[in-house]
Amino acid sequence: MNSNFRMPQRGGVTEAMARAAAEHTAQQKDPGLKSDPFQVGDSIVYAAHGVGRVESIGQVEVADTMIEMIEISFPGNQMTLRIPLAKARKSGLRKIASRAIVDKAMAVVKGKPHVSRGMWARRAIAYQEKINSGDLIQIAEVLRDLRRNVDSLDGSFSERKLFEAAQERFVAELAVLENKDPDTVLRDLTETMKSA
Repeated sequence: MNSNFRMPQRGGVTEAMARAAAEHTAQQKDPGLKSDPFQVGDSIVYAAHGVGRVESIGQVEVADTMIEMIEISFPGNQMTLRIPLAKARKSGLRKIASRAIVDKAMAVVKGKPHVSRGMWARRAIAYQEKINSGDLIQIAEVLRDLRRNVDSLDGSFSERKLFEAAQERFVAELAVLENKDPDTVLRDLTETMKSA
């Protein structure tokens, strides 16, 4: 047993201790943010919500503690989100993918679909997790695997919805990276998938 470990006394966690812990947490900086900080006006990707825009970065008082927050708007969802800047990376916030990652993702989209014989409910959950991961490669895998059923009569309503969600995330990020209209990017992606 670790001799350095001490059990707190009964009732030992005081309001002052909790406030000190909150201040310590607020002061912690994510090492990734120092080398690659988010700036107001940047287009970013939040894993669970897709492409958004940094509206502001500033101090907000929460429970008598000043915390640096980043505010992101998602025009497609008509939603605004605030996240502590120190926790931004851990919560799935990242900059738009690089050209190299987009090229890898396009190669995945063009690949041969992986056909799984498992229960649809389990596969649907796995596809949803890939979409919500915010990882462009995983989203490309969903597009690759579901594209065969979308235009045919074999595809179910839920397959179509998952395919459309993946397609929307993929197109939104590509449109920002390439500075193109999303409709143009969608048309190009559709042609790429049909020729694969």
